[in-house]
Amino acid sequence: MEQLLNIMRELREKCPWDQQQTPESLTGYAIEEAYEVEAAVRSGNVADVRDELGDLLLQVVFQSQMYSEQGAFDFQDVVQAICDKLIRRHPHVFQADQFSQLDADDVAVLWQKIKQKEKQGKVVSRLDQVKHGPALQQSENIQKNVAKVGFDFSNMDDAYAKLEEELAEFRQALANNNSDEITDEFGDCLFSLVNIGRKLGVSSEMALLGTVHKFRTRFAYIETQATLHNKKIEDLSLAEMDQLWEQAKQFLKHQDLDEKQQFK
Repeated sequence: MEQLLNIMRELREKCPWDQQQTPESLTGYAIEEAYEVEAAVRSGNVADVRDELGDLLLQVVFQSQMYSEQGAFDFQDVVQAICDKLIRRHPHVFQADQFSQLDADDVAVLWQKIKQKEKQGKVVSRLDQVKHGPALQQSENIQKNVAKVGFDFSNMDDAYAKLEEELAEFRQALANNNSDEITDEFGDCLFSLVNIGRKLGVSSEMALLGTVHKFRTRFAYIETQATLHNKKIEDLSLAEMDQLWEQAKQFLKHQDLDEKQQFK
């Protein structure tokens, strides 16, 4: 860890690109690296997971170094802060003698109570508790939050009806050819679909990430097959690509089954 911190300090002193960076310019990289970690874990490649975790750690070290240069805090302060927080928010672990045995639900309730105490009444809206992040994840978390106070559809049929209502409004926006209205109604459709997923116990974020991964893998198969036949992907007709897409689905399905058998 000390070696990494020393490398980061030297980069800030001698590398023109690193010198130009600001806390604001790097935030996009932190988000990107977090997604790379997710993709590596999903792939099951342990070496990739290790490397991507290192890239994510670099973002923490980089930000810490810049704030250290401002005299605000350094990496050790970041580490101490998270250590203090973990101990403070897990009294059932670090002060176990003061608590009877808690299950996972009890721990979640206790965690939220401690968070509220830490904020000392600063939360104006209960939705301030919902962390910023990917839009699908935020949508789901917001819906879960307001559902706790009864602001939710009572059954799945009502949730489906709302989606159908939003789809009708989206079609009307398309007919009106109003770009702002189209964007607004499209967002409403997504939000309604997330709501249905939530009620089904499906994470919209993870479901879409799974679909993205599936699409990447299948399209890569098409590219590989084109190369094996001495063709460029651009040379294939849509019909040929559709045929290879169906082959990819079958090939990858069998590959997944083989991998699962290996872990049994």
